[in-house]
Amino acid sequence: MRSFDARDGRMGLLEWSEPVIFDRLRDAYRLHVTDAEAGWALARLHCRVWRALIADDTGKFERLRGELVVAIAHRGLRLDSLADADAQIISELLEIVIARFQRSERVAKGYHLALIELAGRLAPIVHAA
Repeated sequence: MRSFDARDGRMGLLEWSEPVIFDRLRDAYRLHVTDAEAGWALARLHCRVWRALIADDTGKFERLRGELVVAIAHRGLRLDSLADADAQIISELLEIVIARFQRSERVAKGYHLALIELAGRLAPIVHAA
């Protein structure tokens, strides 16, 4: 039996995580942006950042992340809100993995490794921004 590693975890996340990520982001931006359409646009852009991150498309991730930082600044939001939303997403995805894959230690471990990797890749960018 082959192991289920972080790469497999990322590929699995690409299959099912986008609606979860978008819902969390939409809720987060609703708290900070009064214009519903602008909040939706920020959530959609941030969701695209996450998709590039999970897909391991570093160039696209960095470009979209830069666009997001500019868009957030344009709205007068602090980067803390971006970091908080990202932390909430990691937490929620982990909760889903724990609940959904508790009977498959091999698969759960791959998802856990992927989430650890993603969190590590987010952190330096948030701190640098």
